[in-house]
Amino acid sequence: MASILDQYEQESNRSGIRRPNEMGGDSISSGYIDGRLETELPIFNKKKVNFKPPEKITHLVVSNNFLIMAMSNNVLLRLDLEQPDQPDEVELPRSVDDHVHKIFQDPTGRHLIISMGSQENYYLSRNWKKPKPITKLRGHLLESVGWNWQNANDNTTSSILLGTSRGLILETELSVYEDSRFFQGNVEQYLKQLFSLERPDSITGLEFDRMPSPDMSTYKYYILATTPGRLYQFIGQVSQSAEPPMFLTLFQQYEPAHLQFLDLPGDFGYSELHLFFPKFRQQALKFAWMTGPGLYYGDIDVKGSAGPNSILTNAKLMPYHKDGDDRNKKPLAMVLTEFHMLVLYPDSMKAICSLNEEMVFDDIYPEWLGKLKGICKDAIRGTIWTFTSNCVFKYKVTKEDRDVWQMYLERGEFELAKEYCKDNAMHMDKVVTKQADYLFSKGRYEESADMFALTQNSFEEVALKLIKLPNKDALKMFVQRKLSSLRSQDKTQMTMLVTWMIELFLNQLGGLKEQGQDDTSEYDNTQEQFRKFLGQQRVRECVSNNRSVVYDLIASHGDVEDLVFFAHLMKDFERVIGHHIQHKNYLWALEVLTKQTDVELYYRFSPLLMQYVPKETVDAWVKQGRQLDPKKLIPALVQYDHMRNREQGNEAIKYLEFCVQKMENKDCAIHNYLLSLYAKLQPQNLMTYLQLQGEDPEDISYDVKYALRLCAEFGHKRACVHIYSLMGLYEEAVDMALQVDVELAKQQADKPDEEDREMRKKLWLRIARHVVEEEKDIKRAMEFLHECDRLKIEDILPFFPDFVTIDHFKDAIISSLQEYNQHIDSLKEEMEEATQSAEEIRKEIQSFRNKYALVKAEDKCSSCGYPLMSRGFYLFPCGHKFHMDCLIAEVLPSLPASKRNQVEQLQRKLAEGEAALGAAGSTGKKPDSSVVNGVKDMEIKAKLDELVASECILCGDFMIRCVDKLFIEDDEWSSVATEWE
Repeated sequence: MASILDQYEQESNRSGIRRPNEMGGDSISSGYIDGRLETELPIFNKKKVNFKPPEKITHLVVSNNFLIMAMSNNVLLRLDLEQPDQPDEVELPRSVDDHVHKIFQDPTGRHLIISMGSQENYYLSRNWKKPKPITKLRGHLLESVGWNWQNANDNTTSSILLGTSRGLILETELSVYEDSRFFQGNVEQYLKQLFSLERPDSITGLEFDRMPSPDMSTYKYYILATTPGRLYQFIGQVSQSAEPPMFLTLFQQYEPAHLQFLDLPGDFGYSELHLFFPKFRQQALKFAWMTGPGLYYGDIDVKGSAGPNSILTNAKLMPYHKDGDDRNKKPLAMVLTEFHMLVLYPDSMKAICSLNEEMVFDDIYPEWLGKLKGICKDAIRGTIWTFTSNCVFKYKVTKEDRDVWQMYLERGEFELAKEYCKDNAMHMDKVVTKQADYLFSKGRYEESADMFALTQNSFEEVALKLIKLPNKDALKMFVQRKLSSLRSQDKTQMTMLVTWMIELFLNQLGGLKEQGQDDTSEYDNTQEQFRKFLGQQRVRECVSNNRSVVYDLIASHGDVEDLVFFAHLMKDFERVIGHHIQHKNYLWALEVLTKQTDVELYYRFSPLLMQYVPKETVDAWVKQGRQLDPKKLIPALVQYDHMRNREQGNEAIKYLEFCVQKMENKDCAIHNYLLSLYAKLQPQNLMTYLQLQGEDPEDISYDVKYALRLCAEFGHKRACVHIYSLMGLYEEAVDMALQVDVELAKQQADKPDEEDREMRKKLWLRIARHVVEEEKDIKRAMEFLHECDRLKIEDILPFFPDFVTIDHFKDAIISSLQEYNQHIDSLKEEMEEATQSAEEIRKEIQSFRNKYALVKAEDKCSSCGYPLMSRGFYLFPCGHKFHMDCLIAEVLPSLPASKRNQVEQLQRKLAEGEAALGAAGSTGKKPDSSVVNGVKDMEIKAKLDELVASECILCGDFMIRCVDKLFIEDDEWSSVATEWE
């Protein structure tokens, strides 16, 4: 029978998985890219710039694709490499024997400083056509400039450092605006000497950058300065709010006589310092210093691992690479890239890898091109430039890190090697294999197995290597990693590996049990790993289709705990819950029940759980909320004996209250059962429940008749009173209330509607009779006369005993008689007032019959302003006059819709009548009597007068009602505005 390894290999072959040593020419699916099949460009590809300068070139700088060269005739040639056909010449101030000493361009290409041999210095902005002198720098020969890499303002250099030929370090800020703080009209905002070296050597290199700082109020800076043979470091704090010069306080903590530095003997009179920035405005990572003994280079660590006084780490001194002909040649200049240092000689340019110090490129320049003058690098674009007196060359850097992975691999720095070959699968496989072998040799088997699983090595080869180890953790790691690398369609291999992993875990757990270590942390950790493995998504999907095999496999090892766990994992919750209940672990069963989502299992197991763990069961129901149907849980609620297990009943009430109050359940069965539990177990809460349900029969959720029968059975009289009242049986409610409390009866007597006076009086009489006959409290009965205005003394007198003394109700009789007298007096006053009002009205009518008003021919309508006599009009006692149609037009919009329609109908009838009369007059015939009688002009006009002419619209209530009306309506604004213009 074939082993599982053989089966796995057979399936792998059938599914098309091929190992590296089996790959032929068509193995494109492997992802490998063989670099030897492609013609790769060299890392440094040189190209001569098609440009012939008008004069000899003395200096050249390039920043951000902006090239500036100084020529022997003291003319600067500027060239934007984005527009190479538009060169720009700038003429420098000329004096006898003066020449350009050095030019310095900032990384953005916006600012340029020119240092002349006569110790004159100039500043040239990118947009200027003429340089301007830096007045306060006169007399200083600049050898280096430390640009501010954090500057984001194109119009100023921000604070920069200057190094002179006499060992001075200066700070200044150059601005395009010429609004200096201290020197009116100068480009320099300020100039301050910060430090002077003890030995006045030329400062050949000057760089500074900001370091990370947790305190936002202060920044931490480092400054590197070099002379031909020394390297200085300055590190200190700079306040964010510091006034310029910003580095003054930093340098004040250093004394020239006690300054520490690195001294390399054998200088040749000059040197260069360069930093490598991965991207513009990011932290510098590397440094290189070209000096006499060689190239001193290393890393920049701003985190403090090199100590408080240094930021240079992993520093090395590498002698210059010289052949037989180069022994007497000194390097002219250099530039620094991420992995190389490019050193310029008079006739060649050599590139040395900073990882292994090997020369990877040697570019010899023909003699006819002339001697090389210098080399520079565009810090932003990454291009490298060299030049002779007559030619300019550009080097394009292509895939500088192509062989870096192999160098790191040889040094055993596997993580860095992987970082630089992550795009090449073949190289990555070599690195990972080498790392796996290294870890295996060091006894780090699990890490080795993890690495082996990532390689293309033969599965059986690695498995056989790991299976020989006494500890199977490494083998499990390897199998699990291989499992995670399989595709979803590789189901056969996946099933075999999963089965093998389960077997490995079960064997390991079984071995620990046999050794009596099942209570140790090792056993717990192994079991936890096993369960995590089973819980993986891919493993679950695999075993779900083969669960019977896994059940049999776990059961064969007698591992009940993991069998239950696996059933739980497979969501066989019915089996898990049944297992716990069988072993009387009701809380465990409930925990499983609450973690699954099948509500049918709640209905199935709740009756049993409610008997043993009622509180926890109800809490579980409450957490489920609306997911459960309370009606289906009633069987679980009713299975209890409230005489022996009162707690179960209280928990049932708790759940039903949750359904009613929180979930607002209106089901009658739920409310009826809650009501029955209140009546039996918690009568003190019965009335609260009934009151919360309210007194509107349509809003009540319980069965009123059932509730009445239940309350009567258990003797809850107050509840019976409430229900009687709810049913409208007020007489029964009062009778029942009188058995409890007279005050309760009085409340019920007030419940009938105010219109039903007879019923209210009848109920109050019942209460009064009860008080008189049953309680013998005559005084209290008399008080009812004040509480109910329907009762009179004569209503309750029949209830008193025949021989009761009149003193008990003498006051009530007197009060009643007084009320009758007052009522008679008020009726008399009302009759007199009515008679007087009628007489005044008759007089006013008589006076109006004798009144008249004059209308002149020139009178005009108060609304339209036209002559009043032109058509029918209204005349009001106040003197205002209106045309009939004008008055109707004013009044109509403010009338209600019904009256407005009535006015319009009356107007139509008047128009019809006038039209009929006009037609009859034109023919000379008498109008039809039916038409004349139908019009009834006088009646129609009277009705119209009543609707529109009942009051003057300027003096009556109509004007008051229009107080909030706009003078100019919204739709009139445009026309009114036009008139005003």
